[in-house]
Amino acid sequence: MSQPATPEITRLRDLSPQQCRSGLAAWLGWMFDGLDMHLYTLVATAFVAQLMLVPESDPTVGMHGSIIQAAFLVGWALGGAFFGRIGDVLGRSRALTLTILTYACFTGLSYFAQTWWHLMIFRFLAALGIGGEWAVGASLLSETWPKKWRPWIAATLQSAVNCGVLLACLAGYLLAGQEPRYIFLIGILPALITLWIRKAVPETEEWTEARKGQEVPKISALFSPAVRGVTWRVMIICAVSLTAHWTYLFWQQKHVLSLAEIVPLDKSGKDAALVTALMWIMFGSLIGNYIAGGLAKLFGYRNTIVGMMLAYFAFMYLSFSQVWSWEATKWQFAAIGACQGVFGLFTMCLPPLFPVLLRTTGSGFCYNIGRIVAAGGTVFFGIFVKVGDFRTALLYAGFLFIPSAAVAMLLPSEPEQADGTASALE
Repeated sequence: MSQPATPEITRLRDLSPQQCRSGLAAWLGWMFDGLDMHLYTLVATAFVAQLMLVPESDPTVGMHGSIIQAAFLVGWALGGAFFGRIGDVLGRSRALTLTILTYACFTGLSYFAQTWWHLMIFRFLAALGIGGEWAVGASLLSETWPKKWRPWIAATLQSAVNCGVLLACLAGYLLAGQEPRYIFLIGILPALITLWIRKAVPETEEWTEARKGQEVPKISALFSPAVRGVTWRVMIICAVSLTAHWTYLFWQQKHVLSLAEIVPLDKSGKDAALVTALMWIMFGSLIGNYIAGGLAKLFGYRNTIVGMMLAYFAFMYLSFSQVWSWEATKWQFAAIGACQGVFGLFTMCLPPLFPVLLRTTGSGFCYNIGRIVAAGGTVFFGIFVKVGDFRTALLYAGFLFIPSAAVAMLLPSEPEQADGTASALE
């Protein structure tokens, strides 16, 4: 079993082998999560147009592409709730293995899609695993690593997602100009690490002790008097902020393709521009993860979450309130990426808000139910905006960070930690 994390652990060398293996497993799971998550966004326009047998400029391509992305987000939400429950019933290690196998297999199967709705089904099924991995991996580390390390653990976990997205970008560069479907074969790779996880990563001691002689509470317990206040607040924050976040991540490529410097390029040049834009976002996000971690150590999670959401809004407003050059856009995308470090903080501050046997269920349900709302928002901003005016859609989406920040101010706080540092939330 895992060794309990103690306050005396101050260096990496002090961690037990079990803690190191748990950390590596969670990090790899999140990295491949990011890889499989973003492979589709790199080829969405080209592949959907190919499956529909229409030009990429056809308006129906954007509509069906957003429907596929919406299905992905719904699957992500359902997977978070389902595998969150599995994590509380069967344990963190077993659930982590199942989530990785799910998203790896169905991402690879996307290669065989023959119609747009085939692709939609495969993306939905892959998303079940991707959504589940978030809650399971976060709970695994929050129960095995020192509590006072949580801000840096959050930053490191989120950086794993960014590294996965950069791997997707590398795959996009290497396969530029090739058949779009080939990129999904890269998504099979994560399945290879599951054998190691099952052999090397034990269940957490905290879960094992809590499970002894106790039944796992029903999902309805999330809305019991003792827990429902946290449940509703976290759901609202996730739903509103993720709608803005995913609208940006999905539709920024359409905005890039509309820039004056990008319009005259050939297909290979446009593909390279899309990958470049995503890389600037991810490099910014890598830095932002650790900025968020440092701010959380100083000011607490709650204050940092509020501040970074307001910063996200400010940079969205700056970037899309007017038309900028391609060079300026890249720097603005990096700044927006830095603000995305706020979502890394969710990984460590949300699970501890729930009882141990509701931990992955609660954090997975609340975080991922927001993606159902985000799914509708992605379709709304893509379909009901003036044709071709994705800049305005992105501008309006950014305003959603304001009410999200307001609700974040109502998050509960944990007691001050023994070492005197800021607690998880305040």
